[in-house]
Amino acid sequence: MSSLPQIAVLGAGPAGLMAAWELRRVGYPVVLIEAGNQVGGLSATHKFEGAEGSYRFDYGGHRFITRNPELLTFVEELMGDELLHSQRKSVIRFQGRTYQYPLAFGDLLKNAPLSLLAGASKDLLFQLPFTTPVQDRNNASFEQWIESRFGKTLYQHFFAGYTEKLWGINPSELSADWAAQRISLLDLKDVAKRLLPSRSGTPRTYARNYRYPKLGFGRIFERLAESLQAEGLDLLLNTAATGVRLEQGKIVAVKCKSKDAAEAEQEIPVGHVISTLPLPTMATFLGEQHQLKFRALRFFNMPMATENISDNTWQYLSDPDIMATRLQEPRRRSPFMSPPGQSSVMLEIPCFKGDQRWSMPDEELFPLVCNDLKRLGVDPALATGEFFSVRAEHAYPLLRVGYQQERQRLIERLNRVPNLTMTGRQGTFRYIFTDTAMEMGQLAARSLIEGQDRRAEIFDFRNEATVIETQSVA
Repeated sequence: MSSLPQIAVLGAGPAGLMAAWELRRVGYPVVLIEAGNQVGGLSATHKFEGAEGSYRFDYGGHRFITRNPELLTFVEELMGDELLHSQRKSVIRFQGRTYQYPLAFGDLLKNAPLSLLAGASKDLLFQLPFTTPVQDRNNASFEQWIESRFGKTLYQHFFAGYTEKLWGINPSELSADWAAQRISLLDLKDVAKRLLPSRSGTPRTYARNYRYPKLGFGRIFERLAESLQAEGLDLLLNTAATGVRLEQGKIVAVKCKSKDAAEAEQEIPVGHVISTLPLPTMATFLGEQHQLKFRALRFFNMPMATENISDNTWQYLSDPDIMATRLQEPRRRSPFMSPPGQSSVMLEIPCFKGDQRWSMPDEELFPLVCNDLKRLGVDPALATGEFFSVRAEHAYPLLRVGYQQERQRLIERLNRVPNLTMTGRQGTFRYIFTDTAMEMGQLAARSLIEGQDRRAEIFDFRNEATVIETQSVA
């Protein structure tokens, strides 16, 4: 029996599973507690048995890209021949027009209305040369950041409506942090240069080639969990962490409850806790009030009686009056995501937990979705009549102007507990890619193994001035 203290890892998403992997490698006893009925968190894949066979749907548009050769090798060895090479093709849909993504010079000239081209040109010549780009990410808004770099015309056409639909708040209330982290192009002049036909390459935020498991992105984490259980991991699915018990300022037990209503709350003794639970949730466990919130997503999944909907991996839906922000066709990532001769679509619908779009029954949402598909040129008659939703309560940290101060206050409060390490996307209240979440989990475990307090480093891990989606080292 190990003399090492038992570690509780809360949440079996990418960060939690990688933390458990690192700990098990050196012999720590680990209990991994997951509220859902499967591993993977927001990177899970759901299987649906339809009349024509099996369909698979991810939580959104995942693909494996990384700058970390060690992590790439780990995933390749874990997955073996299950890992495919895939190529991404995306478009923007707006006001009945389709634009290539990233923008291309000839395509833009052919498709953009003259009013947009004229307005953007006017901004480029007469507004932006006399405007100082906003630099204060902590206090400026998304609206201010974008307008100071791209002008009023592009802001109104491509950013304002889509951003408000995605976040559920006016862009004047959204932190400039979101733009600074997610938009690699520097300004409208940079856009213009990249649109020139002689210019090669694509914006840094766009990775065309990536790795993808043939049976869905969640297979990476299913395989990882299988390996961990073979090594003695105690995995508790359908078990929600409900609190912690402290003695002399340290966590001595994690409180949890199985979703089996017959079972009472139990306490699991622990020596240390690595938590990927949402930062506000852990603050609540410690009796701390907070103002941080998350934006939710509802994924509406539909089998389709056709082999192909389009050749696009996904379509950005910029019209504010179309419910979804993205339309995806899973078989564009892997042909094994739907039965032969069949396809499927997934629509990402932003919402808040408990609002109308979150709560509406699938049967009521289905005709609304079909109306939107028709507007997008997808024949709703191709729908098989089978559909289901999955929901993600904590999809996006809501980055309101000034959120950094509240986040930092909660971090300082949680870091007073010496045997608590927060990590992962929700645990650090960050919008990060899957590979970064996996690295965060590794860092949390290694800091514990090495006896170093690296929690400050974890909270801001890979928090570059611009978080970029690079070409994979593959």
